[in-house]
Amino acid sequence: MIEALKYKDINYSLKKSDRKTISIFIERDGSVNILAPAPYQLEKIEEVIEAKRSWIYRNLAEWEDLNRTQLQREFVNGEGFIYLGRSYRLSLEENQETDLLLKRGRFLLRRDKIHRGTEIFKAFYKQKGLKKIKERIALYAPKIGVKVNNIKVQELQNRWGSCSAEGNLNFHWKCLMAPVSVLDYIVVHELTHLQHRNHDSHFWNTVDKVMPDYHKHMKWLKHNGADMSL
Repeated sequence: MIEALKYKDINYSLKKSDRKTISIFIERDGSVNILAPAPYQLEKIEEVIEAKRSWIYRNLAEWEDLNRTQLQREFVNGEGFIYLGRSYRLSLEENQETDLLLKRGRFLLRRDKIHRGTEIFKAFYKQKGLKKIKERIALYAPKIGVKVNNIKVQELQNRWGSCSAEGNLNFHWKCLMAPVSVLDYIVVHELTHLQHRNHDSHFWNTVDKVMPDYHKHMKWLKHNGADMSL
């Protein structure tokens, strides 16, 4: 259960978890989320928010700065659309059986499907993404020592990925806009959660063993995530 609460001038969402500590996250949409052990004491949570006030303000200001220049893509000839870290120009085609193709270094979209452009591109990322992510999971799961049950590529609101205790992994279709190295970090991150639910030292130590340069991929997502949209 998620509660929408407010402490002074800070609006936040509170979610109970099986963790032992209180953690604060600034999501990709600029919202403040807090995970707290259950049962929780509201006074204790507010103490943590007060102690982290400067950190929250600084991260929200950075989020606003990064999103101020967010690209607004249009379905017109020459517009750039990203796939696996590379930008491909869009070409509107009059005679094409398939709604969307990635061919000859361009995205080819049927001109009479422009009104469904966003929907069609999302379907492309989901279809191509599932195959690509399965390949990356097959590479990294044995290195971490985990088994995956089910994999989906879908809309995940503010998360790049999520996992369940049953071994099910979900990935946002926007992940397929990132370079393969960054996609690998997202995959490793979620695979590690199958072993360590919380972002504690054990979690990050496991990530580090598999991907020692993970910090630069985190930084890439932080600074480029806003442009990974349609």
